[in-house]
Amino acid sequence: MLKKFVKFLIFSLIFVFGTGFVFSEFFFAEDEIQVYLDKSVPYIGTDVPRMDGIDGTGIKIAVIDTGVDFNHPDLLGWGPEGKVIGGYNFINESKPPLDTNGHGTQVAGVIAADGQVKGVAPKAKILAYKVSENGEGVSSDLIIRAIEKAVEDDADIINISLGVNKTNTKIDRAVNLALEKEIFVVTAAGNDGPGLKTIGSPGRNYGSVTVGATYNNLTSSLVATLEVNEKPFTVIPMVGSTKLEEPITGKIIFAGYGKLKDFEGVDVKDSIVIVERGSDVEGEMLYFSIKENNAANAGAKALIVYNNVGGIFLGELIHEFMDSDYYPRIPVVSIDREEGLQIIESIKDKNHASMHLFYNPDFVAHFSSRGPVSPFYIKPELVAPGAYINTTQNNAGYNFTSGTSYAAPHVSGAAALLLQKNPTLHHHEIKSLLLTTVEPVSDAYGQQFALNDSGAGRLDIEKAFEANLIIMPPNFVIGISSDSTVAERQLQLKLIEGTLEDLDVKFEGPEFIQFGYNLEKDNLRFKLSMTGDNFGDHEGRIIIHHDGTRYTIPILIHYTEGSVSVIQQNQKLIFDIYHPEKWNFAKISITNSKDGKVDTTTMLPNKKASIDVFENAEYWIEAKIRTDQNSTSAYNTIRISTIPDDIQRFDIDIPGKQIGIIAIVVAAIGIFGLIKKRYSKVELLDLPQ
Repeated sequence: MLKKFVKFLIFSLIFVFGTGFVFSEFFFAEDEIQVYLDKSVPYIGTDVPRMDGIDGTGIKIAVIDTGVDFNHPDLLGWGPEGKVIGGYNFINESKPPLDTNGHGTQVAGVIAADGQVKGVAPKAKILAYKVSENGEGVSSDLIIRAIEKAVEDDADIINISLGVNKTNTKIDRAVNLALEKEIFVVTAAGNDGPGLKTIGSPGRNYGSVTVGATYNNLTSSLVATLEVNEKPFTVIPMVGSTKLEEPITGKIIFAGYGKLKDFEGVDVKDSIVIVERGSDVEGEMLYFSIKENNAANAGAKALIVYNNVGGIFLGELIHEFMDSDYYPRIPVVSIDREEGLQIIESIKDKNHASMHLFYNPDFVAHFSSRGPVSPFYIKPELVAPGAYINTTQNNAGYNFTSGTSYAAPHVSGAAALLLQKNPTLHHHEIKSLLLTTVEPVSDAYGQQFALNDSGAGRLDIEKAFEANLIIMPPNFVIGISSDSTVAERQLQLKLIEGTLEDLDVKFEGPEFIQFGYNLEKDNLRFKLSMTGDNFGDHEGRIIIHHDGTRYTIPILIHYTEGSVSVIQQNQKLIFDIYHPEKWNFAKISITNSKDGKVDTTTMLPNKKASIDVFENAEYWIEAKIRTDQNSTSAYNTIRISTIPDDIQRFDIDIPGKQIGIIAIVVAAIGIFGLIKKRYSKVELLDLPQ
């Protein structure tokens, strides 16, 4: 009886509704309960560094979170001789940063647990900065103070597994400060997927490494495919479904809400049944287990449940309210309401479907937030295990949990291992090793995930550890236009050891993109040429093989009809617009890559446009060009390095005064209690229980 109870208990679901959905589900073999951290950590390749004695010794990692339970046996000790050697409690400054929520303890465990479970870098030390008591709301001011304190305390790495679902320029400036001090900063992408443009600050930060979540190396990494009349649909297996040995094929039959009466007089034998979520009777609890049982009893081979509201969801077949003798017999998947209704409409004319459930541990989790955040750089940069992670929990326990909160610390731990092995490397060089040595990740149909979903791919510590080639930059965004169909760029190659002999280079991408390269000392110069009028965004990858290691450099290409050119005259940027059609208006914006500051201007065909700049930096330029037919964008970049120091200082004084005025206004608003809104917008990037 106890064994049966455990089996039911572990089929669990955690979800929260916000701007999207997030979830977690856990599976065990019937007679075997394992600590999952012992799965995800070896899966990303930590065995090789450990064989070489690399375990994070001497590396300090700041965890900005809810604190850390330093009484946990796997994270034991507060002070110079303990695991948690320092930190600060920003909630109660008279007390140490002891975690009373659990989130920070879970994050720290993934990084550096050293006991019953082993983190990625078990001998690394933790600096715990407590910025939230209960995890329900975090002040952005406290995050900024914690980043500044981590810089003051000489942290090597900062892990931030919390964030907001929009841009917060103050947090981003604090992250930039840490990066300028050569601190490696890792941020969680967030849990507002699978929609695009769902990454907020600090995950949006240009210089930090932003991490999305994949499944784990477990037999619980179940994904599903559904094709109806040869058209693919996105579906999610419900908790309790199991993998299939081969796809299920047959007709799809609509059966209302899946009640007993809905199957009366309907022949569903050997068919795939589709039903609506919920019930047509107000207050009736028509559980998914009931729908599955009714469909299985009627002879169906599989069940699809479409949502009764917009969006997709994860359902649970195993739950506390099911009948004591119930166990799922057929696979059940959930689907978005709109797609479910499309299926019901499409099967009126033609009806053939195929469903498959199988394991894919390198599948990007549906909850993982997606890019893009800017047309000028790629986010997330990579993905790591963030689902089905069992890590340290308060009160000497271990907790099953999911979220990009737990993907990020896998990368923080990996950075610690590389820093221990190569202490003289700069943070951007560590970033290059991690990003270029990833494993590719593919969707349920075997197609490689887009850069907006997974960045370069899944973290592979073993390959990064053995790599001897640092490639800068580790990814590219390139603008090409109809009046300039060729782009030339270069990769800077730095050897840790060895030589550049036997360097093999190739390009993977659309056939209409031509690629050529030549190696000049330690620079790999390459050329991309567009053929045809295939305007739009395209992805490619430069693949370099060197000394037994495969390096991947993703490229995002904006191929636009029009173009925006720019020249510098002293502190002024002057723009020109080209479009093959007659254009009548353009809005031009420039973004300072250092601080995200945006300036805009407008332009007419008979009038030049310009913007003054006062800081040496790289500027990203976007032009929205309007013609009689439509509006399109064009992109460019320019690096400014000739502005005198005295002019730069003058520019900084002006916004400083503005900031002071704003601060006074904000303080006045705070007197009336309106400033509280700020405290609920920063969230922990796990999936709350």
